[in-house]
Amino acid sequence: MDIQAIKNRFGIIGNSPALNYALQVAAQVANTDLTVLINGESGVGKEVFSQIIHALSARKHNPFIAVNCGAIPEGTIDSELFGHEKGSFTGAVDSRKGYFETVNGGTIFLDEIGEMPLGTQARLLRVLETGEYIRVGSSKVQKTDVRVIAATNRDLLERTQHGKFREDLYYRLNTVPIRVPALRDRKEDIPLLFRKFSVDFSEKYKTPSIQLDEEARQMLVNYPWRGNVRELKNIAEQISVLSSDKLVTANDLKRFLPEIPEVNRLPMLAAPQQQPGGGDFASERDILYKLFFDMKKDVTEVKKMFFDILQNPNVTHAAEYHPESHVLHSYPAATEMAVPSPGINNTQPIILADNKIDHHEEVEETLSIADKEKELIVKALKKHKGKRKDAALDLGISERTLYRKLKEYNIAE
Repeated sequence: MDIQAIKNRFGIIGNSPALNYALQVAAQVANTDLTVLINGESGVGKEVFSQIIHALSARKHNPFIAVNCGAIPEGTIDSELFGHEKGSFTGAVDSRKGYFETVNGGTIFLDEIGEMPLGTQARLLRVLETGEYIRVGSSKVQKTDVRVIAATNRDLLERTQHGKFREDLYYRLNTVPIRVPALRDRKEDIPLLFRKFSVDFSEKYKTPSIQLDEEARQMLVNYPWRGNVRELKNIAEQISVLSSDKLVTANDLKRFLPEIPEVNRLPMLAAPQQQPGGGDFASERDILYKLFFDMKKDVTEVKKMFFDILQNPNVTHAAEYHPESHVLHSYPAATEMAVPSPGINNTQPIILADNKIDHHEEVEETLSIADKEKELIVKALKKHKGKRKDAALDLGISERTLYRKLKEYNIAE
């Protein structure tokens, strides 16, 4: 059966390459008994693909059942899938067949497979590998011949890395993967789907079919559709019922489309982890970050000051920068200053000479993190006139951490 015939039979609208490829894979794998894993966001129509695979397979005359693994409580999912014996648990007043027993010879569709408990995953793995299962409360091994098609809107491989999904089950299910594209990835299909839904609802509610003007059509295409086809269908139904004017404009469409919250795409630090042995590592790290940024700013200002001096050697006054107060003060210009000539390498040091200087003494700057941290705290307290709350806010730490630092460094307020 070709792709267009499959679309006509199952009511699939769209011509995007990603959709056509997914349908092609489903048609090719249908005649086998291979396990299929259907990936896709919620609302893209994963269950339709499972029905296509079953209808085109040799099992098409046998039962087909769809099970939502996320909708069954953890305590009863084993009983639902594999059955139970009388008295096996409280409320088990009689024996019961599970889905794998009632659908023997057919196909079972396990939707939201990522929500299945780990214990049930082990039982499912045994069914996939050997075709054997055991009822809850029984010791008798039973056989079944069921084709399993699974679907998920989660990244199962990532869940295996966090211990929430069995890795061996993932590779057993992922024999043939099929990815159903999201609606925003097949924008050319959005107008077609909307027209189909609007016609269906006009016939259902006996109302004239709605039409979109060009601006509204572009708005519909550019909307992100996080709920995919399901959301588009709901919007088409709302407009068909509630719109008074059957020619829908962009302003009319805005009333029906949910408002999209703006997403902050600026980079952010991940949540800090508590270090072994306690301690406010994140708070101290924030102080160091602020310290390093301030130091970088100071160096940039000093460079700018020297470049200004080099470009204007005859000025009577230059600017002196005080990092503590971030204020520029004027001071008398140097009496002699060596300016590098064009032929001299600019990487050589600049020598400033002043007749009033009798000797030169080089003072080594401390590189202690604790000293820098203490210096920054003192500056913050001085800036905010001893108000610890404002100083802590400026430093990016909690007031409790600031209080501890004051005690640690013996800083008088």
